[in-house]
Amino acid sequence: MSNDDSFERALDLIRRVQDARMAHDAEAIPSQVSAVYWIEAKPQTPGSHPTTRAGYWLLETTIQDVDRVWQVVKTATVAGRLGYKSKVATASRSGDPDARVIHICTYDAADAGDVARVAAALRALDLEPVAYHADE
Repeated sequence: MSNDDSFERALDLIRRVQDARMAHDAEAIPSQVSAVYWIEAKPQTPGSHPTTRAGYWLLETTIQDVDRVWQVVKTATVAGRLGYKSKVATASRSGDPDARVIHICTYDAADAGDVARVAAALRALDLEPVAYHADE
């Protein structure tokens, strides 16, 4: 078997694992998941791929509201109205066990127009992002 064949087989395995993960995440309810830290959603029709300067809008919510807020974000993400992906934490990172966060990822923090577009789309959904963070 050549190196090219091994590489292609490895890529195929990675794609299958990613597809299985996305199938799981499509049906997952954040307040009822503990086996994975993040649940993700991606657009049905992929747009721009993230650059090394990707970033995300942060939404803060609670365990009581996370399922409702995630459903809104997930639906908008899958429809292609937000960033290249969104993800919701299934556990708290802070000292507050009821706190949850949602990240709406943008492909490039340096693209001010796209970053502003995603913020406006969130506000149109009656969601108020807390802050924007550039990946480093």
